[in-house]
Amino acid sequence: MSNQIHLAAQYLATASISFLPKKDDDSHTNLGFNKEKGYLETWPLNDRGCKITFDYLNFALHWVANNTVRLSLLLDKKTHREILNWLESLTTSLGIKTPYTYKLHYELPYDTLTDDYVFEKPSDSILQELLQNRTLAHKVLEKTLNTSSLESDIRIWPHHFDSGAFAQLEDKAGVAIGLGMAIPDSTHNNYYFYISGYKGHDSLDTATFGPLSLGEWKNEGFKGAVLPISGIDEEKGVTFFKEAISTYKN
Repeated sequence: MSNQIHLAAQYLATASISFLPKKDDDSHTNLGFNKEKGYLETWPLNDRGCKITFDYLNFALHWVANNTVRLSLLLDKKTHREILNWLESLTTSLGIKTPYTYKLHYELPYDTLTDDYVFEKPSDSILQELLQNRTLAHKVLEKTLNTSSLESDIRIWPHHFDSGAFAQLEDKAGVAIGLGMAIPDSTHNNYYFYISGYKGHDSLDTATFGPLSLGEWKNEGFKGAVLPISGIDEEKGVTFFKEAISTYKN
């Protein structure tokens, strides 16, 4: 049922594609995470700072202005067309001149949504678990960046739906790291933390790296370290990342 969250996030991404100036790195489409409220949220969509958010626990979209929810749409049993109609009427009534369109420039690992596709709210326990995963990832990344003196935004990329950060390593000329939490995919069938090193556009080889106390190094396809998040708390997550960062620095 986590695919329902990934699909719902595309309404935020398409709003960003519709209303924000395009950036070459596609960063105008990525999403923030409000760990206090349990929301995914767009960048501000107008000069008043308005955002569209996805509320995990209520399985709803909100229009937020001045940090206050102004309008909401519960997604359970709503069709794709009903959600599009809500977004279109919302933006029209708010005086946004650019029309909202649902148009992605990337492919998702699901069938293309049709107008009659119906969203189904996952159980409360599943929503709570998914929110806990996202919150854990955000806290671990925040602490890792802070304690490692690294600078990066923490953003959720709607295509792969990972929570990620990217930072240059000051002690290693030209070396950068990408780190975050990924949803289940071909690398692992569970949510997992990942980190990979880069020089330019090339991933750094990990074949000679020593073992980690948590997680493991990969060198086929994905080159980096992974740690399934099942049973992992904030402290262990930070330990995993800091050990891997230390390896890249040395």
